[in-house]
Amino acid sequence: EVQLQASGGGLVQTGGSLRLSCVASGFNFDDYAIGWFRQAPGKEREVVSCISDDGATFYDDSVKGRFTISSDSAKNTVYLQMNNLKPEDTAVYYCAARSGGVSTNHRLWNYWGRGTQVTVSS
Repeated sequence: EVQLQASGGGLVQTGGSLRLSCVASGFNFDDYAIGWFRQAPGKEREVVSCISDDGATFYDDSVKGRFTISSDSAKNTVYLQMNNLKPEDTAVYYCAARSGGVSTNHRLWNYWGRGTQVTVSS
């Protein structure tokens, strides 16, 4: 059974940091891209950052320079280090897995985990 377990969300003040973790199981981790997406109330789900199976990374312009994605294949885990958080980063964050490379279109991702709430207070 494919499972993606996201954790690490919480409530922080503007300028604070959080590290999200996504633990994957049930598929060959090294053959899949892993992506982080977020969805704020009333808004469409949007891409935040992705890492391909060969380690290439993608960041949405809104998080470049503040967020860093990394992967630990020994632990089947992808991390999203979020620094200098802003109120507009408030959302439910989801991790997803996809074969065939990264995509900014959330509809093209195969597997999804439950989200973790990130709230940034001003």
